[in-house]
Amino acid sequence: MTTSRPRKRILIVDDDAAIRRTLSELLEEEGYAVACAANGREALACLRDDPSSIALVLLDLMMPVMDGFQFRAEQKRDPTLAATPTVVMTARGATERAGIDADAILSKPFDVLKLMDTIERSCRRR
Repeated sequence: MTTSRPRKRILIVDDDAAIRRTLSELLEEEGYAVACAANGREALACLRDDPSSIALVLLDLMMPVMDGFQFRAEQKRDPTLAATPTVVMTARGATERAGIDADAILSKPFDVLKLMDTIERSCRRR
């Protein structure tokens, strides 16, 4: 894709390699740059490395090492990282029970059009 504007970079955080791969391919086809992390600890390291380069975090909740809840708590504690919009991707109903704070919540499996609309709206903030 040829464009004069810089590509927005999205950080995909999910322990399922197939989901990371599928989302990466979809987002790259739509003109986004992509970074991936298999858990919250990897995601924090990526975000802390260059917080201004990430336009949006797509965050799974249930992961080993550091889950999405722990990641989100750490992200919100750091004012530099807290400014990055975060969209939670989770199995139906999990967020209602947990009460996680996010810019948007998408239930898995999600509708691709709704996913892209959510990403586009969230990325406008950066």
